[in-house]
Amino acid sequence: MKYFKYIALILMGNTFISCSDFLEPTPSSSITTDNYYTTAEELETGLIGVYAGVKGINSSSKDDNHAVQWEFYVTEMRSDNTSTKSPDSEDASDAGQMESFAVLPTNNFVLNYYTSSFEVIYRANVILENIDVVEDEETAAAISGEAKFLRAYSYFNLVRLFGDLPLIDRVVAPADKETQFTRLDASVIYDFIISDLQDAIEGIEDHGYKTRASKDAARGLLAKVYLSLESPEYTKAQLLCEEIIDSGNYKLEDFYDVFYSELNDEVIFAIGYNSGIQDNSQIFSAEWMNAQGHTSGVNYATTDVKAAIDEFGGTRKEVSYREDPLTLFGGTIRYQVAKYFPDGESGGSDGQTFTGLPQLAGNDWIVLRYADVLLMHSEAILAGGTETTSSTAIDSYMEVRERAGFDAIADRPTRLTKEALLVERRVELAFENQRFFDLLRFNEAQSKLSAFALANGFTFTTTDLLLPIPQNEINLSQGVMYQNPGY
Repeated sequence: MKYFKYIALILMGNTFISCSDFLEPTPSSSITTDNYYTTAEELETGLIGVYAGVKGINSSSKDDNHAVQWEFYVTEMRSDNTSTKSPDSEDASDAGQMESFAVLPTNNFVLNYYTSSFEVIYRANVILENIDVVEDEETAAAISGEAKFLRAYSYFNLVRLFGDLPLIDRVVAPADKETQFTRLDASVIYDFIISDLQDAIEGIEDHGYKTRASKDAARGLLAKVYLSLESPEYTKAQLLCEEIIDSGNYKLEDFYDVFYSELNDEVIFAIGYNSGIQDNSQIFSAEWMNAQGHTSGVNYATTDVKAAIDEFGGTRKEVSYREDPLTLFGGTIRYQVAKYFPDGESGGSDGQTFTGLPQLAGNDWIVLRYADVLLMHSEAILAGGTETTSSTAIDSYMEVRERAGFDAIADRPTRLTKEALLVERRVELAFENQRFFDLLRFNEAQSKLSAFALANGFTFTTTDLLLPIPQNEINLSQGVMYQNPGY
C-alpha cells in the first residue's frame, strides 16, 4: 500500500486553503484561514496535507494547484530534452514559450508552479508553528523533520528556477507584504535549505515508506544542494552519497522495473499516485501523448536527446522513448516519453497497452533514485574538474552504465570526464526533470542551450537561466518585489 495515497486530498479542504481558492489573487505564502492543532494525531493528519500539496491536483484547469504534475513545463521543456508536439516554432502558447526560451511573466505554468511551491511551504510552516502540541520529543522531531524536508524540497526547486526569493520561515499575516515579497539573496535561501535538511536528517524516523521523507531522502537531496551551491561543497556531498551507498538499502533494478514496478529497491523518494481515483491520480503522463484523445501532447522527446540516447543509452533506449504511433502534421515523426505511460500500477510490456484510464494514471513520480545518487557520487569526486582518474568515481559511474548493458571491462574508461558524466546523467535521467538543473550545476547551460536554441530557430541568453517572477506576484507586492533581469 502506498502511504499517503488515498486520503491526502480528502483532508485538504478541511485542513488548508480550498483548492478552488488556490490561485485567487491573495498572497501565496500567508495564512488566510484559522489553522491550528491540539494533538499530535491532528498534526500528523495535517502533515499529510503538506504531501498533498506536493502531489497536486489532477485536472487540466490552470486554476488548480498542479505542483509536481506540471513541473516538467518549467524544467524539462526548458532544456534540450523535450518540446511540445507541434512543430511550429512560433507557438506563443504557455507551453511554446517554454520550448522556445521566450517565457513571459504572465505565463500560467510559471505562476502555477511558483504558487504551488509556496503553498507547500505555507503548509509546512503551519505544521511547524503548531509543533508544541506534541509532547513526545522524538515524535515532535520526526514530524518537524518531515515538514522541514518538504519545505526545503520546495525552496530548492524555487531557488534554482527563480533565484533570489522571499524567505518565509513562519506563518505570516496577509498584510505582512515586506516578508512575503522581499527577495533575499539566493545564498540566504540556500543556507535555510541546508539547515532544514540537516534538521530533517537528525529528526526523521526511518519508517520504511518511500512516499514519505526519509533520512536517506534528506541525505540525497542535501547532497544535490551542496553540489548546486555557487561554491559547491564537494566533500560534504560525497560523504552524504557514500552514507546512502554504504547503507546497502538500495540497488539498481531492471530499467523497465524502475518505473513500472513501483516503490522498488532503486527508489529513495517518490510522489505516490493511484490510478482510477480522481483525487489520487495524475494526468501528466497522459498529457505527454496524443494517443487516448490527447491531440495537443507536450513533453515530447527532441531529436537531440533521441540521438544521445541512441548513442549512449544502451538498453535504456526502449524504455526511454518510442516513436509516436500516430502520424500527424503531414507525417512528421515524433517521439513520446516512454518512462511514464499512463498504465496505472503495472505498465504494459509493449508500452502501448493501457489497462486504466489514461487521464487517471497511477504512475508514481520519482524524485530521487539510487542511480542519481551514484552519479552524484562521481560528480562530487570530480569536484568541478574536467576529468578524474579516481577508481571510486569511475566505479559509481560504471555501475549505472553496466545496468544499461555496457561491459565492465571493455567499456570502463581510465579517466572519467565531466562531459561523459553529464551525458550519462542525460541518458539515464532523461525526462525526469533533471536535465536543466544538471546543466546549471555543471556550468554548461549557457553554451549547450544556446547551441540547441540556434539549431532550432530560437534564442537563448543568460537571462533565460532564470524564470520570471510571476506578474501576479509583482502586482500583489505593490512595489515591494522586483522582477528578474530581462523580463
